[in-house]
Amino acid sequence: MEIFGNDRHKIIHGDALHALSQVPDNSVALIFADPPYNIGKNFNGHKDKWATEEEYLNWCYKWLDLCVQKLSPTGSFYVMTATQFMPFFDIYLRKKLDILSRIVWSYDSSGVQAKKYYGSMYEPILFCVKDKDNYTFNADDILVEAKTGSKRKLIDYRKAVPTVYNSEKVPGNVWEFARVRYRMDEYENHPTQKPIALLERIIRASSNEGDLVLDPFSGTFTTCFVAKELGRNSIGIELQDEYVKIGLRRLHLAKEFKGEILQKEIRTFETEKLETATNLKLFEEPHGKYIHSKH
Repeated sequence: MEIFGNDRHKIIHGDALHALSQVPDNSVALIFADPPYNIGKNFNGHKDKWATEEEYLNWCYKWLDLCVQKLSPTGSFYVMTATQFMPFFDIYLRKKLDILSRIVWSYDSSGVQAKKYYGSMYEPILFCVKDKDNYTFNADDILVEAKTGSKRKLIDYRKAVPTVYNSEKVPGNVWEFARVRYRMDEYENHPTQKPIALLERIIRASSNEGDLVLDPFSGTFTTCFVAKELGRNSIGIELQDEYVKIGLRRLHLAKEFKGEILQKEIRTFETEKLETATNLKLFEEPHGKYIHSKH
């Protein structure tokens, strides 16, 4: 296990169970956990598939227990998994924490999801707290448009003085954020990258500046990246070298890793743009006029 970073932002390179045991108990204000889903995704040559569902769930219960242990008395815990395993998480965690919301992250897909059943177009998120009477929730920092008031201008006649409905509201439990696509600026080479907008809502709502945010399965380190942008402290745990490199680069914690210079991977369309720009330069005259073929 290796630790990189500074007093405010740390990356722990190692197994989640071992790394979590190194984090002080009751010290973390917000945990966001997006573990492998046990559905066979390929993570840089490693498939997230356990021999049985029981083995997967037993592994999950171990790190779930550790996360609860590390959470501060006023802390919040957001956890994801595949739709088929979330009921097990829900039943297990409700004995240890208060589950305040069962969130649906909904997204569109350009491809055909299924032909003989209804394709999955969402991922579930549990929002849990240790103390339902004392936890952070910055409602004003995550307000969204309330169309009833802002667009439809409907009147609430139940009030003593009839008034137009509010133009803003706290989001409901169905969240619509686009999945991270290959041509998006925030894209990193990872099969299950979560969007910045999703983590911004969670971190703004459930932590304050200077709080410690933990992600035990960091992947592309979006949680830590957003935490840093919003003035929080962070700990990101990741097992695989390729993803640790992404975290070190995104958080500006190192310029190289094991002798390799850290730089963002150039995508195919960016290569094409560079080639086009280079070719155009070759055909430019000194004063910026293009040389045209006579044919």
